Amino acid sequence: MNTKKITSLAISILLVTLLFSCKKKSNSNNQENDLVKIEVPKAPEGMVWVEGKTFTQGAKPGDKYAMPREKPAHQVTVNGFFIDITEVTNKQFKKFVKETGYITIAERPIIWDEMKKDLPPGTPKPHDSVLQPGSLIFNKNVNQVATMDNYTQWWTWKIGANWKHPEGPESSIEGKDDYPVVHIAYQDALAYCKWANRRLPTEAEWEAAAQGNLKDNIYTWGNNPELLTQKANTWQGVFPIKNQSEDGFELIAPVKSFEPNSIGLYDMMGNVWELTSDLFNVNYYQQISNNEPLINPTGASTSYSPSNPYQEEHVIKGGSFLCHASYCASFRISARMGSSPDSGSDHSGFRTVATLNMIK
Repeated sequence: MNTKKITSLAISILLVTLLFSCKKKSNSNNQENDLVKIEVPKAPEGMVWVEGKTFTQGAKPGDKYAMPREKPAHQVTVNGFFIDITEVTNKQFKKFVKETGYITIAERPIIWDEMKKDLPPGTPKPHDSVLQPGSLIFNKNVNQVATMDNYTQWWTWKIGANWKHPEGPESSIEGKDDYPVVHIAYQDALAYCKWANRRLPTEAEWEAAAQGNLKDNIYTWGNNPELLTQKANTWQGVFPIKNQSEDGFELIAPVKSFEPNSIGLYDMMGNVWELTSDLFNVNYYQQISNNEPLINPTGASTSYSPSNPYQEEHVIKGGSFLCHASYCASFRISARMGSSPDSGSDHSGFRTVATLNMIK
C-alpha cells in the first residue's frame, strides 16, 4: 500500500488499513460480444476464452465463510472475453518497464501534501525519515498476537520494498521471472494494461472466469474445502505465527504451481490478491435489485469501506498465500475486499482481460 510510513500505532493502523483498502451497473449489452454463439478467434498468447454466460454472483449455499458483503447472491450476465491464464509475472512486468521506463507507485517519492488528503483530518505528519518510498510486507517473525483485530502486528512498512525488491532493498526477483509481480498499485496495473492493450476484469468477469465450466461452485475446483491444500497456495497452521507450508510454499509461489481450474486458469484462488476495475462498496450487493440479471455490471457507483472511509477502493479477488480459515478465508470465488488505488503489498498482483474488439 503506498500508505507511506509509520511513526505511531495510530498512523500504522491507518496505513495498513489502506492495504485492504472496481461504477455504476451497466444494463446494456456490449453488442460486439453478445451471448449468441460467435466465432471466436484464436486466443492471444497466454490467454483463454471465457464463454459469455448468466451465472450466480455472490455467496453460494453452504458457504460457511461467506461474509455480509458477499450477500445476497444475484444473477449476472457477462459477455465472452479473453483472460490471462496466470497472474502477470515479473518477466512480463519487467518487459513493460523496460519499454516504457515506468516507475511504480512504491518507487516514487512520497509527497505529504498529497498523502494527507487520504488520511483523517489532523493526522500528524511523520518524520521525513519515514516518508520514504516503500511498501507493506508481511512480518514473518511474529511470535504472538494480542488480538486478531489489529493487523498492524503482522504487517511492516518496508522502505525500499517494491516489485523489484519484494521483501525490501536486500531482496530481488533474480531467478523469479515466473512469480507474480507484486507491490502493484491500481495505477500501476492500469499503466500496464494500457501498454499491453488490455484492461482489468470487472468483478463479475473475474467470478465468471474463476467459476469456469462448473455451476454455483464455492471454490474454483468445486465445493470440497478439504482439497484446499492441494489446489491453492494459502496458509496452513496458526495464522500469523506459524505457516506449516503443507502446500509446499511458505510465501508466494511461482505461477502454475497448482492445477488450473476447469477452463485452464491458474491461481484464481490464493497466491496473490488480484485487482479488478470495480469500486468496492460493502453495501453494493444489498443495493442491487434481483428482479432480473445484471448485464455486464461494472460495480458500485461509489466506494465505501467502513475501515477506510477516506479513500476510494477497488475490489480485489481470490485471496492470497496469507489466507487462512481462522482469519481471511478469502480462498473462495465470492470473497471480496477493497484496496486503495495507491497501495500495494507483497501479496497483491493482477491479471488482465481483453474483449474481441481489443485484439482485432
